[in-house]
Amino acid sequence: MFGKRYLGAAAAAVVIVCGGLGLARAQSFPDHPIKLVVPFPAGGPTDTSARLVAQGLSAKIGQSVVIENQGGAGGSIAAKQVAAAAPDGYTLMMVAAAHTFGTQPLLTRLGFDPLKAFVPIAMAVADRQVLVINPSLPTKTLEDFVKYARANPGKLNYGAATAIGPHFVSELFKIKAAVNIVHVPYRGSAPAIADLIAGQIQMSMSGKSVLLPHIQSGKVRAIAVTSAERWPELPDVPSLYKAGYLDEPYDTLFGVVAPAGVPPAVVDRLNAAINDGVNSPEIRASLAKLGIDPVTGTPAEFARMAAEIGPKWAEIVRITGIKPEQ
Repeated sequence: MFGKRYLGAAAAAVVIVCGGLGLARAQSFPDHPIKLVVPFPAGGPTDTSARLVAQGLSAKIGQSVVIENQGGAGGSIAAKQVAAAAPDGYTLMMVAAAHTFGTQPLLTRLGFDPLKAFVPIAMAVADRQVLVINPSLPTKTLEDFVKYARANPGKLNYGAATAIGPHFVSELFKIKAAVNIVHVPYRGSAPAIADLIAGQIQMSMSGKSVLLPHIQSGKVRAIAVTSAERWPELPDVPSLYKAGYLDEPYDTLFGVVAPAGVPPAVVDRLNAAINDGVNSPEIRASLAKLGIDPVTGTPAEFARMAAEIGPKWAEIVRITGIKPEQ
């Protein structure tokens, strides 16, 4: 009896000591720089959003937040790296929620379930998407472009990283418009946009944050947006949804995740700092210049949203016929 009581007391002591150590680590967090991994090349919407989130987070926690771009394989190289990192809160990843929790696990051999491998830290920003074409095409409107594409099946190319939201939305548009436009895979939005401007491809879709300056300068021509309503900046550009080329609007929600196992106190600390950062006057002003919106919420709200994404995107994968990697 004494032995059982002693062992029980000893076990309780271990729990208390370990819990105390965990609390102490959380209270001292962070004591060195944090790495925020971006799963696509620099210059795209994920990277642009990540740099603003990192700026706000750094200001709130008093430590540097270092961006590390790990493009390739549709973002899976970065996802695998982060999933295997130490769960201490010092390695984070900027994700498009629909990609990381929706399309990527359906089409990429990750070797793990993102819902189990990552802990959602915070939602961060929402970016709007716009369909753009090279201005050398003899089309100025969405309907003109559809007619031109129908008259030239297989002769037009569009660029997008494989298995991300713009890839799927472009394929849905092709189905609804009954056009044959060839997909050219890219490592990310930035190189696709560069080739669009250079005339190597004729169409692409990406975030307002990176495309609006090119639209305003005339380097690319906007023919449709994916949101429910037209944009104030582009009042003459129609909505794909309202024009009947999408069944529902589409915007991109970016958020921050970490390897599963990060102490809850550290998750809460990061969540509060990211929320405060994107809501700070400085970051809100920078986001407004890019036309993107801050989004805040709890880790639990982000987790619930992530869990609901899979079935929706599984149906979109079925409709588009996009196949898993071989």
